[in-house]
Amino acid sequence: MNRPQSAAWLQWLAFGLLAAGLLALRPVDLLSTLAMVITLLTGLKLWEARSLQERRLVCLLQLVSAGLQAAMQPDLAASIVQGAAVMVALAGLLALELGSTAQWGVLLRRSVGVVLAALPLALVLFLLVPRLQPIGVFPGGWGAAAVTGLSETLEPGRIASLADSTAPAARVSFASGAPPPPQARYWRVLVHEAFDGQRWSVTDEDPTRELLAWRNAREGGGPLSQVWLSEASPIERLPWNGFGSPSSRQLRVTPRGELTHRGPRGQRRAYAITEAPSPLVWRLARPGSDLLTLPRGTNPRLEALGASWASGPPLERVRRLEGWMRGQPFRYTRQPGLLPEKAPLDAFLFERQAGFCGHYASAVSALLRAAGLPARVVSGYHGGNWVQPLSGPGYLDLRQSHAHAWSEVWIEGSGWLSLDPSGWLAGEGSNPPAAAAAGTVGLGRDPLQWLERQWWGLDLAWTRWWLGYDARSQEALLQRLLGDQREALGLIVLGAVAVTLAGGLALLRWLRQRGEGDPQRRELDRCLLAFARQGWIPRAGETLPRLAERLRQRWPELDPELGNFVARYEAQRFGAPATRPGVAALRHSRRRLLRRWRELPRTADPRGGS
Repeated sequence: MNRPQSAAWLQWLAFGLLAAGLLALRPVDLLSTLAMVITLLTGLKLWEARSLQERRLVCLLQLVSAGLQAAMQPDLAASIVQGAAVMVALAGLLALELGSTAQWGVLLRRSVGVVLAALPLALVLFLLVPRLQPIGVFPGGWGAAAVTGLSETLEPGRIASLADSTAPAARVSFASGAPPPPQARYWRVLVHEAFDGQRWSVTDEDPTRELLAWRNAREGGGPLSQVWLSEASPIERLPWNGFGSPSSRQLRVTPRGELTHRGPRGQRRAYAITEAPSPLVWRLARPGSDLLTLPRGTNPRLEALGASWASGPPLERVRRLEGWMRGQPFRYTRQPGLLPEKAPLDAFLFERQAGFCGHYASAVSALLRAAGLPARVVSGYHGGNWVQPLSGPGYLDLRQSHAHAWSEVWIEGSGWLSLDPSGWLAGEGSNPPAAAAAGTVGLGRDPLQWLERQWWGLDLAWTRWWLGYDARSQEALLQRLLGDQREALGLIVLGAVAVTLAGGLALLRWLRQRGEGDPQRRELDRCLLAFARQGWIPRAGETLPRLAERLRQRWPELDPELGNFVARYEAQRFGAPATRPGVAALRHSRRRLLRRWRELPRTADPRGGS
């Protein structure tokens, strides 16, 4: 059987859209891998398909692939590509069923009609069908390349020059519609607790502490307070400010206050934080003795200085350390040069006295341990640019240049206290760029960047709507509808599905009837309907030219437009085969005629019609 040429082109176009959607996917979990495999099989099957049945199978595979991609990529750009792929795939299926005479425009319009008819059913399933948990995550996969900004190991002495990357890191919008004040814009990602005298590293989690943290970080602690879009990263942890509760079971708060995601690491992640009635347990989790560990003799001058502050209340020791730092001529620089392998922090504190945030957080955390206080280094982001798009909510734009490190110290009775030693510096060159990046972004001199930020605002608004209806919102809706009578849920879902299916079929029938008939007759019927509304109804056996003559006798000023319409209609109806430009010219003539008709006095046919 010869396949219609239009169907072949439409199916290849749908395959191209699906392949483009795979560019942001990484095979690190089951759904991503299935989507990539099925899309590849679709292309291979399309290449060798010859029969109508094989072409139909290609359409089915394309729709399944689009559904899998939608499950993995809910952001706005991916959703648009997936929707376009679905409509083109449906148009290809319609081309197979209708034959080669169908035009692309007709096929796409009918495809859009099918999608519109299916939307009520999709809405019912979205609102009432319970949410599914992730099917599975592979431990490795693509996306293991380093990302500028953050690393699980912090060794500032091995960095001679720090590059300033403006690559996007994350975006966050707030329920209040406004960002927190600049001094509160600290977004934690990694907590480094292991220190060997040169480097700080992330340690493995203690399972006995993990359970306690999870119990105090249950899904959905209240209304949404933050909605995040985090760029692809090999790091499992996600940025957040350490307050609130995860909104999804895919999220988990570790005992160190890190936010982790069960989803794939190698692609963008969308998540939300809800308001919590009480602080998370990680802020009050008592540290182990390992957070006092300081390798003796690795930085002797640092150890001696910290030991001199080891007496007195904890807060008093912190104040002594801060006073000493503020009294030294430290300065901030992104080109500090390498530190010696032997006693690197001694060289930084007492000789170089120049570095970036990693140097200061590393040295201060070590000094706190030498003073007898449990301490660690936190790395994440600081600051951010507030963007107010023309549409959608405002959001905070975080770049890799906002990467930052600070210290945390345990204070008995108060919990973990955050300290930012970079903010203690005084004098020229003391302020890190991230600390000053707290302004509002406008149009500026780069219109492309402005358009990009407008698009990101729409993307974040779409994500807020998508994440806003989660399992907690679904439970609240069911509680309002059914109360505790959940045994009727199945019947309600079946009834809603039946109603939406019937409505969709009725809509498709109406759209088909509306599209039936030739376009010339539709243009004529629209003209006659406008005449009939003023009482000018064709008489029995009266032709269009005779009706036009009666109208000319009553309104001579109609003659140019009326004559043009009649001539074009008869040429299209009785002349050469109708063409698309000819139909378009007839439509334009009909619009000019009716526009002129509406300007005339409202008078019915004095002799009436029959």
